[in-house]
Amino acid sequence: MTRSICPGGLAATANCVRQAWNRLAEQLAPLLSDSLLALVARLAIASIFFMSGRTKVEGLFTISDNTYALFRDEYRVPLLPAELAAQLATGAEHLFPILLVLGLFTRLSALALLAMTAVIQIFVYPDAWATHLGWTGLLLLLLARGGGAVALDRIWGIR
Repeated sequence: MTRSICPGGLAATANCVRQAWNRLAEQLAPLLSDSLLALVARLAIASIFFMSGRTKVEGLFTISDNTYALFRDEYRVPLLPAELAAQLATGAEHLFPILLVLGLFTRLSALALLAMTAVIQIFVYPDAWATHLGWTGLLLLLLARGGGAVALDRIWGIR
């Protein structure tokens, strides 16, 4: 005869499972601090934007002809000439991710990339909402909570 870990009826079993889950959650909580979550969010979103920026340049930072053509022919961001949009986007995709990795001006960088995400969602790739929602979640966490303890913001007293 086997003995159940959670003896009793359905309600008792559900209570036993809930208590076991809550014990596990209590043990995991200290391992997953807000600072660790902020660090992971900073690195994750920074890598996405930085790698995108690297596809737009040749060498260290020469914007490629293909990038200008992409902004002229496919992206077509309203209100800005394609050349200016290409330069601004490429610069932003390099600058703000570097700041995020350093944890410097984290909230400002998150806000800038959130605005960029909104432009991409609205004007460039409106069908990619699931991807942009994931980016938005990471950026909103950083905007609300900042860079965490492992950030230059914390060392320099920047909120």
